[in-house]
Amino acid sequence: MQQLFLTDPLSRLRPAKDSSVALMQAACTAGSQVWWAEPLHLQALDGDITVLAQPLELAAMDHTPQGWQAPDPWYRQGAPEQRSLKGFQVVWMRRDPPVDDGYTFAAGLLAQAERRGVRVINRPASLLIWNEKLSALQFPQLMAPTTVAADCASLLAFIHQHQDVVLKPLAGKGGQGVVRASSAMAGLKALLELVTAQQQLPVLAQAFLPNVVEGDKRILLVNGEPVGAINRRPQRGEFRSNLAVGGTPEACDLSARDHTICRALAEPLRRAGLAFVGIDVIGPWLSEINVTSPTGLRELEWLGGVPAADVVMERVMNLARFEGRQEK
Repeated sequence: MQQLFLTDPLSRLRPAKDSSVALMQAACTAGSQVWWAEPLHLQALDGDITVLAQPLELAAMDHTPQGWQAPDPWYRQGAPEQRSLKGFQVVWMRRDPPVDDGYTFAAGLLAQAERRGVRVINRPASLLIWNEKLSALQFPQLMAPTTVAADCASLLAFIHQHQDVVLKPLAGKGGQGVVRASSAMAGLKALLELVTAQQQLPVLAQAFLPNVVEGDKRILLVNGEPVGAINRRPQRGEFRSNLAVGGTPEACDLSARDHTICRALAEPLRRAGLAFVGIDVIGPWLSEINVTSPTGLRELEWLGGVPAADVVMERVMNLARFEGRQEK
């Protein structure tokens, strides 16, 4: 069995932290041969979708109480080969946001491959439609008060109604560009003009949730079913809890409310072909649905004592085998 991972350049991946590396390791453990390429290496050729990919051999990594310890180098690359995507049992699209032109074109090529029977995780069309911030709007009953607008007057009215809000750029990741604003702050209209690029780009405004100081829970789901969760607690004096901006991961369990949210999302995620997803929950409220390259596997393995990547891989392969039988 062969699996292809489309990611950012290997030099940017942090093996002790990166969920893509955890999934590669899990693929090896499951008996698959791992291949790697950047999405820009995809190509349409003679009616087929191909990729210039390299086989990877991954070095063993030690799991310690402090986390994963990765050797340097942590991988060895084989010679690149031009290969049809039809030769891979699973193709993982794991390039980080932003969803720019390069990402969009790669997703378009992957959608062509999917039509030819290639199993792509996650479904390329859904990667483009399910924006990390906007996709949660399908479930307003699960969210804190939220609006999306480019018009400053509309945003001002929302802020005055809720007094204290968070503003999120729709193309952001890892907490980048997220700011807190209040109706009483000086220069509020100027701030809104800045974050909307003079009312040309919509932003998401959401009522600030004070219990974010207790953490922002990342729940990982496969085929709509939870694998586990970690809590991400913000630094002192900070409201953003993303690990990329210094949040501290903690072990945690799923609450009854968390299970309610997961059940509400399960069938829509399955219909959309979103097999591996990370949702963010603050207190009782759904915040985001992360579909491009969900993170948290390493922290879940380290803190929760769960072989999370292996569980994800097993469920994905079982799903692929089931769908393969259904197609015959």
